[in-house]
This record gives sequence, structure tokens and C-alpha cells, in this order.
Amino acid sequence: MDMGGEIEEEEMSSRRIQVRFVTKLKDPYKVPNASISIPTNLTRYGLSIVVNNLLQSGNSDWQSEPFDFLIDGELVRMSLEKFLSAKGISLEKILEIEYVQAVAPRKEEEPSFHDDWVSAVDGSSSRFILTGSYDCLGRVWKSAGLCGHVLEGHSNAVTAVSITTPEDVEAVTVATASKDRSLRLWKFNTGDPQDYPMKMHAFKILRDHRASVQSVAANASGNMVCSGSWDCTINLWSTDESNTEGAQVSIKKRKVKDQVEESQSEGEAVSTFLGHTQCVSSVIWPEHETVYSASWDHSVRRWDVETGKDITNMFCGKALNCLDAGGEGSALIAAGASDPILRIWDPRKPGTSAPVFQFSSHTSWISACKWHVRSWFHLLSASYDGKVMLWDLRTAWPLAIMDSHKDKVLCADWWKGDSIISGGADSNLRISSNIPVQ
Repeated sequence: MDMGGEIEEEEMSSRRIQVRFVTKLKDPYKVPNASISIPTNLTRYGLSIVVNNLLQSGNSDWQSEPFDFLIDGELVRMSLEKFLSAKGISLEKILEIEYVQAVAPRKEEEPSFHDDWVSAVDGSSSRFILTGSYDCLGRVWKSAGLCGHVLEGHSNAVTAVSITTPEDVEAVTVATASKDRSLRLWKFNTGDPQDYPMKMHAFKILRDHRASVQSVAANASGNMVCSGSWDCTINLWSTDESNTEGAQVSIKKRKVKDQVEESQSEGEAVSTFLGHTQCVSSVIWPEHETVYSASWDHSVRRWDVETGKDITNMFCGKALNCLDAGGEGSALIAAGASDPILRIWDPRKPGTSAPVFQFSSHTSWISACKWHVRSWFHLLSASYDGKVMLWDLRTAWPLAIMDSHKDKVLCADWWKGDSIISGGADSNLRISSNIPVQ
């Protein structure tokens, strides 16, 4: 590509402006500090060419890559001229433009196939990915295509999964929720060397819901989980293996040469939150004393764990499918509904229940949303339109659109900080990797 020729063509038909490119990136991403003159009709793509040319002039081995650009903290998603005019910024002074690596995947891994829809995914551990499927199984993936454990026991579709153990603990506990009205707790060691999937049975079964369990989330210490159900309730449960409030039942687990009998405990809910009038579609437990829930009754509710009372309600007029907490101070609440709009609330703002951000590039219901754990600005959304989108609060347009799924996307999460994992009605787990989130 003749990048120089493209810039030269732009220069002939546009006014010019003096700019200085700055960045928080380290070498070899830094360009000279001197100001240069560029045409004002350059868009993000043209600005990327300019920065890559500057980097290549000081480093002959430089490989071009895409950049994003911020002016006064806002991402540029139009020509410089239109942006400066909209913001009332003068063309007469030297303009400082910050550049960052474009937040978009550089690689698509091979899909990990399931026997039915992939309905749930959790990427909160850097050591593995946890999935749930309509084939009634949970699976633990060490990497793309490499399944280490298969979690057997549910009699209906697995609708939600949650890794309950902190990252630095070798023996892992996970929770699964199902349309069979139960939750199950599983324990395994990720360090077990093996070349084939190991079949696992749950050590504890949690039965108190009267309808399909749609969501599950753990608290920070992992000693409790909460669940939301079609029965309109939220239940809190202990994950302690020794806390066997219910009766003991037994299962048989067949080995190669003989049979061994191992016990499962049945736990009862520690407490139940009442208030929703429709399906509780999503729950999160971001702080020790606080649970958030989203429901088909159009509300997001904040619950006091100690009292079981809802202390904040936010309404959007649509049945809600998912929610997550993150952003600045982990205080912003993102939620997806039965329309194409991703909504974000700030509960810290008193006297208003209106969203502070709304993103509307999807064309169907939003099934999942997830904040990046290290960024105030970045989050993802997944939709029945078959797409996963990457968002930055500093622009109304998606940073990247991933459309590798061939059907509805049902779940999505971040993994290892630089990858997006997603599952859908095409029965595939997809991994989009090498995403540079600053």
C-alpha cells in the first residue's frame, strides 16, 4: 500500500493544522515530540498512517498496526475537521492528539465444539475457561480445543456457570446452574496432567428453586454464591463442603476396573430475596454486602445481603437479560435487554434512574455484557444478532465487531485480560485474542 501517496492526495484537498502526537505507550511506540502539519480531513485511518510512517522513519523494522486517537479525552470517530468543528476547537493553535493501540482482536483461535448450544461462559481464571451447554454438561477448557474436565450430573440444560475460587488457589471450586432447577458445586485440580477430558461429579447439589435457575455468581471470597431463577427469587447458598444442611445422597462413579461410591451433600438456601415479579435473569455479587440483579420485570435491583432488602431500583422499560458492574470505581452498572440497546447506569447519582450511557449498534436482543477488570472505559456486549461488540465509554461507536459465530451469541466474557470468549447457538466456544486494552 502506498501510504505516502494516500496522505499526499488528502493534502491537496484539505485545510491543514499543526498537531503534536503524544502517547502513554512505551518504546518503540513513541514518535518525535515535534509538531507537524497534517490535513484536517484525515480520519482515524489516515491518522494511523501518519503515526506508522513516523514510527517507521525511526525504526526500519517497524510493522504497521492500527491506532486510535483521543482529543481532550474523547475518541475521534470522524474526520479531524468535523470533530474540531463539533467541539468548537480552534484550528489556529497546535493540537495535541493522543494515540493508543486500537482495541481490537489480532487473532481468532480455532473454535471449541460442544454437542449443543453454548449457553454460559466464565473467563475469570487465567488458567482455564468454564462453559455450560444445553447438552446438560459443564466443561473446563485449558485452551482452544483442549477440554480438561467434563462436569456431569445435570438433567437439563446448563444455563449459567461461575468460578468461585480465588485465582491463586490450586484446588478450584465452580458452580453451575440449570433448567433442572438445581445448582451444583464441583471441585477439581487444574494441575492434573491428562491428555483426555476427566469426567467429574458434583460434591454438592443445591435445590430450593421452584423453576429453572438462570444465573449464578460468587462473592469475592468464594464461600457463598447467589442464584436467580424463573421463580422470581434470588437465593444465597454456602459453598462450604462441610456445610451439609440437607440430607446425604449417594451416586456411583464408574472406574475402569471397579466401582466406588462417593457422597454428595444437598444444601439448602441460606436466605432468599423476594421482590422481583418476573424471571431473575442475571445476578452479580461485586461487593461483600451488595448483590445486583436484573429481571424480566424491567428492573435492576441492588440488594443488601445482610437484610435481604432491595435498596435501589433502576428501570428501563424492557425485559433485562444480563448485567455487570465495572467502570470507574467499579460503580457503573451495564445491562442488556430485549432490545438492541446496551444501557449503563451510575447508581452514585442521586435522584435519577436514567442511564448515563446508551449504545445501540446491535440489531437484536443483548444476551451478555461484561466490563474489562482493569479499564474504566472498556466493556463488551453479545447479542442474538450473532455479534460481539467492544465498547469504549469515550465514543458512541463500537471499537470492534466480532462476527465469527454463525448463529445467536448467548454468552461472552473476558479472558486473561486480552481475549474475549463467547459461546452461542452454533455450539461453539470462540476465542478472540491479542486485544491490547490499556
